[in-house]
Amino acid sequence: MKNKRKAYCVLIGLYCFIVMSVFGQDQKIADSLARIYNSNRLPDTVKLELLRNLSFNELRDLNLSLQYAEELINLSSRLGNNLYMYRGYLQKGNKKRLMGDLDEALDAYFKSLEAARKANYIKGEGGVYVAIGDVYGVSNNHQNAMLYYRKAIATLRQSNATKEDSLWLSTAITNAGDEFLNNKIFDSALIYFREAGQISENLKNETGKAYNLGNIGMVYANIGDKKLAEKNINVAISMLKELEDYYPICVYLISMADIYMGRGDQDAALDYAQRSLQLAKQYELKEQISAANLKLSELYEKKGNIAESFKYFKDHIAYRDSVNNIKTVQKMADLRTDFEVSQMQTKVDLANQASKNQRNMILSLGAILGLITLLLGTLFWYYKSISKEKKISESLLLNILPVETAKELKQNGKVHSIKFDQVTVLFTDFIEFSKLAEKVDPEQLVRSIDFYFTKFDEITTKHGLEKIKTVGDAYMCACGLPTPTKTHARNVMNAARDMIEVVNKERNATDGLSHFDVRVGVHTGPVVAGIVGIKKWQYDIWGDTVNIASRMESMSKPGRINMSETTYNEIKDEFPCEYRGEIEVKNRGVLKMYFLS
Repeated sequence: MKNKRKAYCVLIGLYCFIVMSVFGQDQKIADSLARIYNSNRLPDTVKLELLRNLSFNELRDLNLSLQYAEELINLSSRLGNNLYMYRGYLQKGNKKRLMGDLDEALDAYFKSLEAARKANYIKGEGGVYVAIGDVYGVSNNHQNAMLYYRKAIATLRQSNATKEDSLWLSTAITNAGDEFLNNKIFDSALIYFREAGQISENLKNETGKAYNLGNIGMVYANIGDKKLAEKNINVAISMLKELEDYYPICVYLISMADIYMGRGDQDAALDYAQRSLQLAKQYELKEQISAANLKLSELYEKKGNIAESFKYFKDHIAYRDSVNNIKTVQKMADLRTDFEVSQMQTKVDLANQASKNQRNMILSLGAILGLITLLLGTLFWYYKSISKEKKISESLLLNILPVETAKELKQNGKVHSIKFDQVTVLFTDFIEFSKLAEKVDPEQLVRSIDFYFTKFDEITTKHGLEKIKTVGDAYMCACGLPTPTKTHARNVMNAARDMIEVVNKERNATDGLSHFDVRVGVHTGPVVAGIVGIKKWQYDIWGDTVNIASRMESMSKPGRINMSETTYNEIKDEFPCEYRGEIEVKNRGVLKMYFLS
């Protein structure tokens, strides 16, 4: 349950996205504009902007706000105005998102994205990427969420020229930080929040400051600094009350309940949770009604009041089930992981249909040589286009899966897991990365990690290793799979030496990047390899061998390659080594370790 509750924390990002205006939402503006709207004396072109502002600023009545958005979409369609079509679908998606209709929200966001592109509105395109990432985030689809957040940040950096551009960029970075926070990647979350906070500070954007304070407070709460967490979250709640932005207040009140529950002050924790529930009910925020009920159920259970706990838990289930389309959104991830790919597939389908029609015309008008020549030329062009797209698709697949695995996946639609008896696994980790992350500019840090991991990719390719994955600042690869080789241990040792050499060579470079020390761990043994799931495939390996290799890395020293006795026995005749002691490994007993000299 705790992990599920955490999922709600990431939702703050979406509502930071909704405030993508220099001035933010204001119910008073909506009330004033409603009087103008009800006079019904405006020309259509003026009415477009009026409807946009009404839908954006109406905070009390989500159904009324949705009604304004639908009217804006219909009017934009009738006038052929793609810019306001984008804005109408964006507001519809935002309101559906608040109401818990995730599949309808996602559908509206993709239509908004299409309209933004037709209008050549780059900022709008980047903003919708953020909203799509938010929906995938709440659906627990971390990979898709980060895919769209990175698209948003890259797109918005292109147009970061005005105050409003900077606000949009700050929003995208904040939401990406939320996604890292939700997945307990706290170092990365702080990096993103600090960059977003600096932008909000420069812009004097009170809404952005409030969100940033609350988000950083939740990071501190997760890493155990309750005092800083409470300080930041209380200031954020106070600022958001003045701004009448209630959804994040509900989230932060739950965080305060967690803090006081951790202190053993159950009465204060209950008070914060009850305040969150009352506020969520007042503004019909279904997800936060569900979250607050769950928190109250947990608190009453701790107090021993099982009857009250059960009552709140039933309410939690009822509201959770009313947000009834998370599974639908998960299925939509298969269809819309990448909007551009789906658009290209539509073009290919149209090309195939056109090709069929052209062939029918050739049969009917075979006597006209000129037309036959034209049609054949058209068919050849279509064939070349489809072949090109097929090559691009295959290249993308080979970039994430080994050749043999990709071939099996294309032929059978699935991949069988395979056990390999002799594989050598390598882990690397940068020394004191977390401490450096707190001091270094976030963009510089990301460029630095990318520089080293690119070098490591080149080294693994050179020595015939298979890159498995990266996790934060850790890099994992292996040799002996998917194609077994007798030289797996030797290949890994040569690659490890090259990695150490690259890191040592760059340590004192003055190139604007951050440089680190690195430690390396290696172990040899059996693994099971394959891919799991039906979407966002990733080739991975499992088994005791992986865990021991990771322990070898954690027990290594800066600039050294630490290996197990199993690996040592494989390479001792070819490489000089030195014995360095033993470690206790769970379920394995005592293991000997060796340094590569």
